[in-house]
Amino acid sequence: MFDLILRQCSLPDGRRGIDIGIRDGRIVAVEAGLAATAGEVIDVAGQLVTPPFVDAHFHMDATLSYGLPRVNQSGTLLEGIALWGELKPLLTQEALVERALAYCDWAVAKGLLAIRSHVDVCDPRLLAVEALLQVKEKVRPWLDLQLVAFPQDGVLRAPGALDNLKRALAMGVDVVGGIPHFERTMADGAESVRILCELAAELGLPVDMHCDESDDPLSRHIETLAFHTRRLGLEGRVAGSHLTSMHSMDNYYVSKLLPLIAEAGVAAIANPLINITLQGRHDTYPKRRGMTRVPELLAAGVPVAFGHDCVMDPWYSLGSGDMLEVAAMGLHVAQMTGQDGMRACFAAVTETPARILGLEGYGIAPGCRADLVVLQAGDPIEALRLRATRLLVLRGGRVIARTPPAVATLSLPGRPGLVDFRESRQG
Repeated sequence: MFDLILRQCSLPDGRRGIDIGIRDGRIVAVEAGLAATAGEVIDVAGQLVTPPFVDAHFHMDATLSYGLPRVNQSGTLLEGIALWGELKPLLTQEALVERALAYCDWAVAKGLLAIRSHVDVCDPRLLAVEALLQVKEKVRPWLDLQLVAFPQDGVLRAPGALDNLKRALAMGVDVVGGIPHFERTMADGAESVRILCELAAELGLPVDMHCDESDDPLSRHIETLAFHTRRLGLEGRVAGSHLTSMHSMDNYYVSKLLPLIAEAGVAAIANPLINITLQGRHDTYPKRRGMTRVPELLAAGVPVAFGHDCVMDPWYSLGSGDMLEVAAMGLHVAQMTGQDGMRACFAAVTETPARILGLEGYGIAPGCRADLVVLQAGDPIEALRLRATRLLVLRGGRVIARTPPAVATLSLPGRPGLVDFRESRQG
């Protein structure tokens, strides 16, 4: 006897006609023609059922603050950082919590049930830390929120930032962050990586650093991060986010760098929407794309995830919490339009970030948590093409969000009727 059976599911690995049996919030059976009864049965009629979307890189303390205290007129990274500096003194814990909870509602509706959010620790009040720790507990029943202690203004450059970061970790923040390319010198950047990695090793915590988020081919802190990862035995616990300088590096150096990253077990997190928007701003033409070398990292055996990074904040005025939009931008920018490449981009917003975040019980197999999304698509590639509607979102085997199918009513002479967008490609 099951609590719920989802029948006739298509799975991301290509299996079709699969039934998923759920009991006590866990997946108990995954097989075709499951002969069992259940308190509820939902026939998904061949739609794609996937584990939930996972955002490996976000800034929830800044989300939905667009226009406060003013609009980023240039749309550049540096004006965004300056604007955030203007906004910080005006922040209140109540407003931070309200905006973050609103975004979490958006996320759940989009099937995004796990987010790693960086939280700025350079404000000695640690208002944002307190706010997001509160949000983390509030949303725990339906969304996993993992927090990174992020010294936005540089852990060595900003007075008191290292002490603030340590305080944030003591308060319950999960991950050690950094931003070495924003320190005053390359040497200070390298030193910040050493200090932060040693702190993570001492505390037994993961590391996720904003690393080389620039167009400067000589910004090479990912090399230092890989070195200290191996030196300190942090393999499998470290991620480098952005890595956009790699797009500007010469191929000879990258041929050395990629094996170093892979050997150290360092994961890469690209942020396609923001990398393509903020990088290459000093170029006329030819203009660099900016996003890191995703296909080459994958070929070298480096896990690559995609993050949304920003939604309606000082750096990016757009966004809706849709990880399919993120993945679709990633596959276009990286020119990953082959079948395997597109499936890898779908994995970059699902299973790969789940591994990077260390999510317990993620997946579609007996014993996994019954956290699932039913998409109005037949397979991952179709889901990317259509930015597929999230028909159902389940948390622990319970439906927590529903969206009606995307169906258009035509009023064309001689061609009346309905068009199901999922079926439109088939004629």
